[in-house]
Formats: sequence, C-alpha cells, structure tokens
Amino acid sequence: MTIAPPLYHPLRPARRLRPFKALGHFQKLVSNKEDTEQVFHMTECLPSAGFAGILRAFCEGEQGARLIATQPNLPDLLDDHDRLLAMPNGSVAHAYVAFMRSEGLSAAGLVAESAKAGRPRYDDQAQWFYDRLRDTHDLVHVLTGYGRDPLGEQCALGFSYGQYRAWTDGFLAWAGAFELWRRVKADAPVFAAVREALCLGKAAEPIYRQDVVALLAEPLDAARARMNIGASVHYAHAHKAYRAQGIDPYNFAGGAVLA
Repeated sequence: MTIAPPLYHPLRPARRLRPFKALGHFQKLVSNKEDTEQVFHMTECLPSAGFAGILRAFCEGEQGARLIATQPNLPDLLDDHDRLLAMPNGSVAHAYVAFMRSEGLSAAGLVAESAKAGRPRYDDQAQWFYDRLRDTHDLVHVLTGYGRDPLGEQCALGFSYGQYRAWTDGFLAWAGAFELWRRVKADAPVFAAVREALCLGKAAEPIYRQDVVALLAEPLDAARARMNIGASVHYAHAHKAYRAQGIDPYNFAGGAVLA
C-alpha cells in the first residue's frame, strides 16, 4: 500500500508576506511579459490564508487523495499530443492541442520556467497542488476562451483567482489590467472584463478538482456547461472596442496609442 506524502513537508518553510518584493518582480514582468519566471517568484511573496485553506480541504478530501494517487504528472499527459488527438473530435483535448500548437507552447516549457525561480521542491501534497495549478493554466485559456493577448492573460488570472484565491493571481490580474488601461488609450472595458472573469471563476466548478484525463475526452461545449463556465461578455466587448479604434488586441505595439 502506497503511503501518501504529508500535506506539508516538515522542512518546507512558511511563506512570508513581502508585497514590495512582489512589486519588484511584477515590474520585471511588465518590462518583459515573456519572463514568466517572475510569476513564480511573486507566489513566494504573496501567501494567502484563503488559498491555504482551499489547498488543505482539497488535498485531504477523498477526491484530492484519489487524484494525488492517479494523476501525479500532468505535463507528460498534456504534451502527449498523439494521445490527445486520438480522443474524439470537438473534445477539450483537440481544442487544447490546437491552442498549444498555435501559441508554440508546451506543458514542459512552463515547468522549465518555474524551475528558473530556483525554489526547492518538497515531497508533500502541497507541491502536487502547486504543480497542478501551474500545469492546468493553459486549460483555463481553452475552457474559458480567453486568449493569450494582454487582456486575455489578465482575465485568465482573474478567473483563476476566483477559483482558488491565490493572491498572486489576483494581484497580477488587477495590476496588469491597470497597466493595460494606463498604457493603451482605448475605450475598452478592461476592468469590467477582469471583474467578470473573477466572478466567472468563482461560479464555475474548479478546474483543479477535475479528473483531467476524463475532462480532456469531453466535448468542449459540454465540459463548459457541466462546469458552469459562463461567457466572457466584457472581454468580447473589449476586443470589439479595440478593433473599432484600429487596434489589434493581440498586437498593441502594432497600432495602439501608448501613453
């Protein structure tokens, strides 16, 4: 019989709230949005009691225990595109592969970015949970319809904050929205889109609680309906507003009026 690891390894240090250090990492991320290593540094600086409670309740529950035992390594599954494409047409798996290929992404690439932060790893349930949230980030994009455009990333983070109350996601969503509003002069409902994303995430069935193998095999529209993932109305309105002013929401540098 396999013995489950502890919730927290005895050598894992407690996280300390360091908002100014988190702000410094955020400024580095603003200067280079591809430097996702900074997100993982920020996570160390912004512990959340609400997040810790969600982690404990899930990992110590029956569903969490089952997933810990059966789905220890999601990147291997998510990067096996041949296996995913063998699933039915119109499935979450097919949408996921299309998204990852169009964006030139891989689950292993996100693992590598997190490793750059140099954080020690511990054999505990908390590590499994942290990894699971990281590895399902791109499933958030697929299931919600938020793109990898600047506003789409903030909305995906807002949705995630609504799901599990990690302060890093909430901080990035609102701070990123402010930077977007400040720098790109357009009549787009940026803050409304992020606020809506947070509400949608809170109302939806948490993605981290899903049996990912079963989820990938589901029809995309059916999975969204089952998980109560609503339409992102303000995000669509923002894109429409940008385009009405001749701005490509995926390429602000190519046509936006920057402050």
